[in-house]
Amino acid sequence: MKKKVLAMVIASMMSATLFAGCGSSSSNDTGNDTKSDDTNEDIASEDETTKDDNSSEGSTPRNETLYFNGQQWGTINNFNPMSANSNNAMGITQNDSARVLIYETLFLYNMLDGSLEPLLGETYEWNDEQTQLTIKINNDAKWSDGTDVTADDVVYTFDTHVKYGSSTGNDYKNYIEKVEATDSKTVVFYSKLDESGNPINPLKVIEYIPKIYVMQKAYLQTVEERNNNDAEKVKEDRMDDLIASGPYKPYYDDDQKVVFQRDDNYWGQSLWGSLPAPKYIAHTIFKDNASGDLAFSNGEVDVSQQFISEVWKMWESGKPISTYIDDSPYYLCATMPSAWFNVEVKGLDKVEVRKAIAMAVDYDQIISTAMSGYSPSFSEAPRSIMNPTDAEQALVDNDALKDLQFNGGDIEGAKKLLDDAGIVDTDGDGIREIDGENLSYKAECPEGWSDWNASLEIVAAAGKEIGIDIETYFPDANTFYDDMTTGNFEICMYSPAGASVSNPWTRAMGFLSSTYNDLEVNWSGNFGGYTNERADELLALIPLEQDQTKLKEYYTELSKIYLEDVPSFALMYRPQVFHTVNESVWTNFPQLDDGTNIPPLDCTDGYGIAALYHIKNVE
Repeated sequence: MKKKVLAMVIASMMSATLFAGCGSSSSNDTGNDTKSDDTNEDIASEDETTKDDNSSEGSTPRNETLYFNGQQWGTINNFNPMSANSNNAMGITQNDSARVLIYETLFLYNMLDGSLEPLLGETYEWNDEQTQLTIKINNDAKWSDGTDVTADDVVYTFDTHVKYGSSTGNDYKNYIEKVEATDSKTVVFYSKLDESGNPINPLKVIEYIPKIYVMQKAYLQTVEERNNNDAEKVKEDRMDDLIASGPYKPYYDDDQKVVFQRDDNYWGQSLWGSLPAPKYIAHTIFKDNASGDLAFSNGEVDVSQQFISEVWKMWESGKPISTYIDDSPYYLCATMPSAWFNVEVKGLDKVEVRKAIAMAVDYDQIISTAMSGYSPSFSEAPRSIMNPTDAEQALVDNDALKDLQFNGGDIEGAKKLLDDAGIVDTDGDGIREIDGENLSYKAECPEGWSDWNASLEIVAAAGKEIGIDIETYFPDANTFYDDMTTGNFEICMYSPAGASVSNPWTRAMGFLSSTYNDLEVNWSGNFGGYTNERADELLALIPLEQDQTKLKEYYTELSKIYLEDVPSFALMYRPQVFHTVNESVWTNFPQLDDGTNIPPLDCTDGYGIAALYHIKNVE
């Protein structure tokens, strides 16, 4: 509940810039969240709520069960980490902070400080050239069948992904030459080398260890055998009989709910000091956000991963509901939903037009209305290619970027910039022209993502103020994704990568790298086709650089290019997940400055799972 005072929060934010959190990543993730949480609907009435959840099937004692919303949409297809169609976000989400309830990774990423915390892996160490990453396996780590987790399991997991062409295998085989067991508890990842003998990208190698699940070799061989080594059948095997290493195991799932049961023989008691507090993890499958919001408000859900407009009204009405930060911005932000310009479109190929639009937008209005205040302002967290977390802010010189900042609402400054460039309205219709053609553009994002829809309406209003006609366009999500990934847009809104062990490099690539420009379908970033040779040079240097001073210089220079050329611009900062809790049944969830260093990642993701060992029943 609300324990801290505003002054403490502001002091912490201003001194430490601790705004970690997670927004939707642009998603090369191998998890399977299928419905965006970027919607914002009013809480439903009592007769509009969930699918019938009164069946005794899958029922569990309420005080032993931690309930979730916003993570699982629809029926689970399988428990297979190699599947591209598992629709099992609750159990299988291999992203920058992987969901480690059933399967486990070697390490856990902590977005609060950028650290990798031990899990199946105990220690990791690069050689000087970053060509070999050596990992020691925890001697206590065991599979759910009681056998040891070994280096051979790690090797076979990687080899199987590559052998059968999973998305994981197809990605990481470009950066990892091989994985080798040197003894039963030691494994070495070998970087793939370029023609000069340098590692192609050490960041992608280390990204693997907190992101990709380790699977048991013997079980994988069983799956292969029963599917006759057929690649597609192996990748889509349901794995109902799975053997895993995590603290929970599948208990029940249908089109109404998903339930996991604690494994009371879980090996991690030696690591964590106890078993996780909830005996069961459950997720009712709601028909929409509004239904999930109502269940959360009523205490039927403990942890909500949904956008809730004006969340403070819940505790003001007496509900035992709280957020990670007691006052605005309430959540920790680690991503920055942005407007991306197609720089091949006439007018948008001119930096003056792009920058004028960015200068004119009223970001305070976006933050206060579209985002309900769930973002620091750009004066509190100045613009760069960095998110506002401690780990990333340490890698940029904000003083060097001071003269390039724009905080928004600068209508007169934007007009002057256009006037000085000779981009004026010559026919008196209120719209500026270039070569006799009006500056008229469509700004798009998916229909129903109402906080994003509202943000683009504010962008359009800013355009009108400075003589640029911007019309909003909200197609269905599939149409939007087709437009964005094929360059069939003028202005679009999307989120770059959030917090991870390979960021801010991955996000910088997404903002500025021209390597994606020739892709027929581009999910990786730089959707508007921007090119800058110096940016490409810097992006190539960063993965090989280990000196923190040099890295700070590189990232600061990249941020200058980003702010000067404006190929895209952030509209807000945003949480990576919306971690909101109802303390009717469970309490002692992570909060800012509570001394635990546990990130607010819904008690399931990365080092956020440590919360399960701290929460307790309300007395």
